[in-house]
Parts: sequence; C-alpha cells; structure tokens
Amino acid sequence: MKMVAAAKLRRAQERAEHARAYSDRLAAVLQRLAGLAGSSGHPFLASAGDAAPHLIVITGDRGLCGAYNSNVLRLAEQFLSSRDGADATITACGRRGRDHFRSRGRKLVREHVNVQGDMGVDLAREIAADAAHRFVSGEAGKVYLVYTKFRSAISHEPTVQQLLPIEPAEEGSETDDSDYLYEPDAVSILGSLLPRYVHTQVFHAMLEATASEHGARMTAMDSASRNASDMIDRLTLAMNRARQASVTTELMEIVGGAEALKG
Repeated sequence: MKMVAAAKLRRAQERAEHARAYSDRLAAVLQRLAGLAGSSGHPFLASAGDAAPHLIVITGDRGLCGAYNSNVLRLAEQFLSSRDGADATITACGRRGRDHFRSRGRKLVREHVNVQGDMGVDLAREIAADAAHRFVSGEAGKVYLVYTKFRSAISHEPTVQQLLPIEPAEEGSETDDSDYLYEPDAVSILGSLLPRYVHTQVFHAMLEATASEHGARMTAMDSASRNASDMIDRLTLAMNRARQASVTTELMEIVGGAEALKG
C-alpha cells in the first residue's frame, strides 16, 4: 500500500501544483475586478444574507491514512460549533465525512461517496453549481470549502476557505495592479469568469485533498511497515531467549540426573 500510495501521490502532487498557480492567479485577478466592479457587478459579489452558511467538506472514502480524515473533520466541527457556522448545511464529499456528519445529526443536504477515482472536473462542476445556486437563491448566507491543503508528503494543513461571496482585493494589496486594461469592461469579464472561478476553486480543493490523502496514506503505511518490522524483531528475540532458557533448563536437569545416578 505504501508503494501504491507513493505512485499515486506523484501524479496527484503534480496535478495539485499545476492547478495551484492557475487558481491563485485567477483569484487575484478576480479580486481586483471585484474591487473595480463593486458589489452590484455580479450576484457572487453581493453581501452575504442572514441565511445559515453552507460548507463543502472534502474527506476520503477510506481509512489507513493516519489522521488525515480526523484532522479535517475536527476543523469542520470547530467551525460548525462557532458563531459563524451556526445551523450550517453541509455537502459531504467522501464517505468518511458523510458517515461522520450522519452520526452526529448534522444537516447534510448533498453527499458524494466513492469519489476516490472520480475527483474530476464533472464532480467539481456539479458541486460548484449547487453551491452557487444556494448562495444566489438565498438558501446560504456564505459558502465555505473545508479541505486539506497539500504542503508536502508529510505536511498537510486542514483549511477553511470562503468561496462565496468573493471578497474584493484590499486597496494597496498585491492584487491591486493598475497596469491591467480590461476589455470590454470589468463587469462583462466578471460575468464570464466568476462561475469558472467558483468551479476552479472547488476543483483545486479536490486536487489538494487527493494529494494530501495519498501523502498521509504513504506516511502511515511506512510507519506501519517499520512498526511491524520492529515488532517482528522483538518477538524473534523473545522467542530465542525463551528457547535458549528451555534448552538450558533441560541440560541442567539431565546433568543433575546423571550426578544423582553416580551417587
């Protein structure tokens, strides 16, 4: 399992890193556009209403990956217990998350299981479209992504990211780049890019979560292999000592019996 996870991690890491550059730059450009267009430029920029928030929680379908699932679920529970997460509805992506929230009576509105090999564009588009509909219709005040951000094979960071509404860039920030010229205008560009942005962010979160899961599983299986080897060594030593003690006892009994016969 360690070798399989390592092979899958290599591919998943490449996909996540390639998507990260595109996703981060798209977010920066759209934050700049949002600042130019104002909150009336698109429904995704409107202020959040009073409705309960909606969480998209991405976990794995299987275990044997250390604390990967428990860490992201613990972060989700902390958010749900806070004032910002009160009465939140949840979309669970992954069997572990689905089972966790079901057992605790959370408000699951959508669930996607058996997604290990299906963390693709179509699933991301479906989840993003549902989240966007809930926000625009007023069913959700804010939409959040809860997933594990990939740092390295041994480092993964559970993260809560606000997906909707999109926050405009602050004045003077790195995304405030006045050299850009927008044609035909910022509002028109926003109308075509914002739905793609939401979909891209969901897809990117899935790629990060997949890479994190494979990294956690590879590390967990490596630790399990080393622990098993250590246990085998300890048990072998204990068995050899017991065998040697038994042989020594038998020899002493034989020698003692022989000495008794001589007497």
